[in-house]
Amino acid sequence: MISVNRSIQIPEREVQLRFIRAAGPGGQNVNKVASAVELRFDVKHSLALPEEVRQRLMRQSGKKLNSAGVLIIQARRYRSQERNRQDALERLVRLVRQAAVKPRARRPTRPSRASRESRLEIKRHRSRAKQRRSRVEPGAE
Repeated sequence: MISVNRSIQIPEREVQLRFIRAAGPGGQNVNKVASAVELRFDVKHSLALPEEVRQRLMRQSGKKLNSAGVLIIQARRYRSQERNRQDALERLVRLVRQAAVKPRARRPTRPSRASRESRLEIKRHRSRAKQRRSRVEPGAE
C-alpha cells in the first residue's frame, strides 16, 4: 500500500512500474542499464481515490494524463534504478496529496470606493490622451 494520507491509500497493484533506458549523461551505464522508471496509474478507474479527488487530479495533471485517464510519470533524475523508482512514487504521492486538498471557496467581494474612483480616473486620463491624438480640424486652433 502506498500511503498518501490518513484517508487515501493506493494499492500497489494499481500502480505499474516499467524500467526503461534513460537518455543523457552516464556513459556506458546509460547504454546498458534500464535505470529510468515509467510509472503508470489509472486515475480514471482507480478504486482508491474518492470521486472529488479523482476529478481534481485529472484536471491538475495536465500533460502527464493521457486520453485514457492514465497518469504517466517518468523518473530519470538519478543513476540508480531504485532511487528513480522512489522518486516516481514520491511524485505520484505529491500529486495525489495536492488533489486531495479541497480548494477554498472564493467569496466575492466588491471593489472599494477608492479603487473604483482610481479606475475611473485612469480611464479619463487614457480617454484624454487618445482624444489629443485625433485629427485637428482646420480653424479650430
